[in-house]
Amino acid sequence: MKQKTIIIFQKKVTPALLLASALAGANISTASASSLTEAISGGKAGLELRYRFETVEQTGITKDAAASTLRTRLNYVTDDYNDFSAFIEFDDITAFGDIKYNDATGLATAQTNYPVVADPEGTEVNQAKLIYKGLEDTAVTLGRQRVIFDNARFVGNVGWRQNEQTYDGFTVANTSLADTSIVYGYVTNVNRIFGEASPKANIDTNTHLVNVAYSGLNAGKLTGYGYFLDLIDTPAASNSTLGLRFAGGTDVSEAVKALYTVEFATQSDYKDGASTINADYSLIEVGAAASGITVKLAVETLGGDGTYGFSTPLATTHAFNGWADKFLATPANGLVDTYVSVAGKVSGIKLVGVYHDYASDTDGADYGTELNLLAAKKIGSYTMLAKYASYSADTFATDTDKLWLMGEAKF
Repeated sequence: MKQKTIIIFQKKVTPALLLASALAGANISTASASSLTEAISGGKAGLELRYRFETVEQTGITKDAAASTLRTRLNYVTDDYNDFSAFIEFDDITAFGDIKYNDATGLATAQTNYPVVADPEGTEVNQAKLIYKGLEDTAVTLGRQRVIFDNARFVGNVGWRQNEQTYDGFTVANTSLADTSIVYGYVTNVNRIFGEASPKANIDTNTHLVNVAYSGLNAGKLTGYGYFLDLIDTPAASNSTLGLRFAGGTDVSEAVKALYTVEFATQSDYKDGASTINADYSLIEVGAAASGITVKLAVETLGGDGTYGFSTPLATTHAFNGWADKFLATPANGLVDTYVSVAGKVSGIKLVGVYHDYASDTDGADYGTELNLLAAKKIGSYTMLAKYASYSADTFATDTDKLWLMGEAKF
């Protein structure tokens, strides 16, 4: 057992070491080698292909970006073997044609005369994990894995980008208590979206993640969480976030359902974090669903005092505050995002429209506005998607238009 732990918790692990660790973990049991062989040979392979064409037009940059990329994902999961199973997944991102975009790697080869499309080429181990379910109502996952809490506002996988964000460490999920899930995670390294060749590839951490959710309320789910980030390479940025979230819905009539989400979190310094780390987060969202159409109105606030803005380094930030990605990092004066969204289906096509109005938290300065549009159609294991973002700047960043055309197949 000691050897397995040493292998998994290296900051950078090779595919061979991770797979060897998973198989070593399974071999702990007293079953014969032939049973282990059957577990491996009886597993299931998966293939996913995701092609995307992305264009970016940004004021202040004379050239427009155009990125044509394909992500090929191969994975394999073994059958259970004495309550153990192993999973390994490889991703390859290939760009077609001339590279006419800044891949955000920070390398000398990055085309910085173009706007950013953060989809660098490369091949990596995306996940490599050992799962143990021999304890009642408990799953233990060890290795490189996908971690998503709630709506991914604070901890997520950045699944929109071609190179997914994953985590090295372990998680323990328990459902022993009625209507309650308790998840603890310890993270030694965050594998970011920029690829292993990039100096921004990893976040070296000693991070503790705690998420407790109770779904026994008729009106919705109550979640409490604490995320404690000890950032080894940038210790002054280490922070802790404590929060409470309630989300749900209530039937107003047979045809109408009221929707609501209320969330509050507070952030402060942790370990060697700077004393200036002090900010709050809040979300108030109300809406209604009727006749297949959902309308929501919300105000999301990430606090800022002019020195420090609320930080979410592990979040799936693309999903929040507009798809143009102007607010991946919170400005020092904070951010107030007031938005309205409309979603529904027409002839089996999912349609979404969102309008954002952005302002600062401290002085109410107008940052800008943004329109987001999406259309997606799923047919069996195939998905086609078109997506558009248009940001109009007032006092923050610059005007930006983005267009995505994407096709995905899963086998």
